[in-house]
Amino acid sequence: MNDTPGWASPGSAPSDGQEAGVPRPSEPVDGSGPAGNWSSTQPPAGQWSPPSHTGTGPGTPPPHPGWGVPPQGPGWGRPPAAKPGVIPLRPLGVGEILDGAVSTMRAHWRTVLGITLAVSVVAQTAILLVQEYLLPEPPSLDRNATGSEALRQAIDSLRSSLLNSAPPLLISMLATIFTTAVLTVVISRSVLGRPVTLSDAWAEARPRLLPLLGLTLLLAVMAGVIMTAGILPGFLIGDTAGVGLAFLGLLAAGGVFLWLMVRFCLASPALMLERQSITASLKRSAKLVRGAWWRTFGILALTWLLTIIVMVVIGIPFGLIAVAVDDGSLSSFLTDGATSFGWPFLIVSAVGDVVIATITYPLSAGVMALLYVDQRIRREALDLDLARAAGLPGYDNRS
Repeated sequence: MNDTPGWASPGSAPSDGQEAGVPRPSEPVDGSGPAGNWSSTQPPAGQWSPPSHTGTGPGTPPPHPGWGVPPQGPGWGRPPAAKPGVIPLRPLGVGEILDGAVSTMRAHWRTVLGITLAVSVVAQTAILLVQEYLLPEPPSLDRNATGSEALRQAIDSLRSSLLNSAPPLLISMLATIFTTAVLTVVISRSVLGRPVTLSDAWAEARPRLLPLLGLTLLLAVMAGVIMTAGILPGFLIGDTAGVGLAFLGLLAAGGVFLWLMVRFCLASPALMLERQSITASLKRSAKLVRGAWWRTFGILALTWLLTIIVMVVIGIPFGLIAVAVDDGSLSSFLTDGATSFGWPFLIVSAVGDVVIATITYPLSAGVMALLYVDQRIRREALDLDLARAAGLPGYDNRS
C-alpha cells in the first residue's frame, strides 16, 4: 500500500531485468551497497576474518583447511535471510509460497477463520435460498425421445443449466472478492510479522472493494468475449463442419483465455496493496509476470490441483451423507429423471461447501499475494523495503 512502509508504488525501483542483479543483504556485494551488505573481503561487523597468507613461495606452508578459502557446509557461506513473518525475505521457492499461505492461516487463524467462515456461511445460505425458491424447475426429459425432439430437449436442458448456475456463480464471485480483499491485507501484515485483527483488515480493505469488483467483472467479461469469439463462427456455419470449427475455436479461445488469466493473475494484489486503478493493476501484473509466465502458471496450477484435492476429499463424504439422508430425491432422479433435491440434501451439501470454502479461500488468496511479493522481490528488491518496514536492524534508510 502506498501509505504503508514496504509496499512502495511502482517506480521506486526498477522492474525489468534485475532478477539476477539485485543486491541483497544475504548476498556478497560491493561495499557501496545498502546497509547490512558485506563483501567477500570485508565481513560484517562482529565477525572474525581468517588470517591472510601472502606468501606464495615454495617454502610457504599451505593454508590450514578452512582458512583462506570460502567456508563450506552447513552454517557457513551466506547468512540466512531475515524472516520477520511467515516468509524469508528473499526470492521464494514454490514450497515456501505454499508454506507461507498455510503459515498465515495458522498465525492469524482467528482473523482468517472469522472472515472465511462468516462469508462462506452467508454465501451458501444465499445460494441455498436462491436454488430452492427463485430458480425455475429444470425441464423434464423424455428418455425415449429421438431425433429433433432429443436435440431440442438437450438444448433446453443446457440453457436451463446455464441460467440456473448464473446466480450461484455471482454469489460465489462476490464472496471470493470480499474474502480476497480482506485476506490480502492479512497476508501483507503477516509478511512483516505484524498482528492484525479482523476490524483492522476490514478497515484497510473496504475502500478497495469496488475497484476489486470492477477488476473481477472486467476479467469475467473478457473471458466471455474470448470464448464467444472462439465458438461463434462454428455455430453460425452449423452442420458437421460447424461443429468441428466450434471445437477448434473453443480450444484456441481456451488457450488465449489461459494465457491472459495467468498474465493478469497479480492484478488483484497490485490493486489492493499498491492502491492501483483497474487498468494500472492489469499493466502492473503483466509487467511482473513478464518473463516468468511458465513459473507463474506452474504455481497456480499446483494451487488449483490442491484446491481440487481438498474439494474431492471433503466433498465426497458430505455428498454420500447428503444422499443417505435424502434417498427419496435420489430414487426420484433414478426413476423419472427429476433433478430437484430436498432440504436435507441441500443443507448437508451446503455445509460441505462451507468447509471447503473455509479452507480453499485462504489458500488461494495467500498463494496469489505471496506470488506477487515474490515477483517484486525478484525484480525490485522489495525484500529490502520489507526488512526496513519490519524494523530489522541493519536496514535503516540511507540516501
